[in-house]
Amino acid sequence: MIGYERVCFRLEEMKAKHAANLEKVLRAGEVYFLSYALNLSRGGRLVSLAHEKDERLLKVFDDLSHYTKHFYYGRYDIKCTSVEDLKEGKNFCILEYNGCGAEPHHAYGDGNNLWQAYRIFIYHWKVLYKIAEYNHRHGFPRWSFRRGWDYLKKGKANYRLIKKLDAETQL
Repeated sequence: MIGYERVCFRLEEMKAKHAANLEKVLRAGEVYFLSYALNLSRGGRLVSLAHEKDERLLKVFDDLSHYTKHFYYGRYDIKCTSVEDLKEGKNFCILEYNGCGAEPHHAYGDGNNLWQAYRIFIYHWKVLYKIAEYNHRHGFPRWSFRRGWDYLKKGKANYRLIKKLDAETQL
């Protein structure tokens, strides 16, 4: 587990999931995946590329985001061969799209302290509020409390199912 600090608190899960390979010694250059779905709790790491933002990169994401004509805010998780290729709109794939309810992950990286992270989250919610108000003024009805509550319950049930399936999956 060396090099996977964020996975250490999941040590029992990892031991169970990889029991057949715990004694395996990797050859130089060999890669062994603890999980195919990386996130912060499974050894993924956040790399800020804010300094790479320019007109070309914005155009790639604007083109993707305007495809449906009703996309306003979210986060793309992307794999690409290089930032330059991404800026040219080639050799990349979208691993996951996270809508407006997703956390602004950049709050966790870039050496932010707690107060900086709070500011990022508050800004995130202000933007969501402005989008909701805009949408409402343009004919999109607000959800009732009940509809929102039911949506959250379904999301939690789906998350539990994914967690269960992931625990059962042997790599």
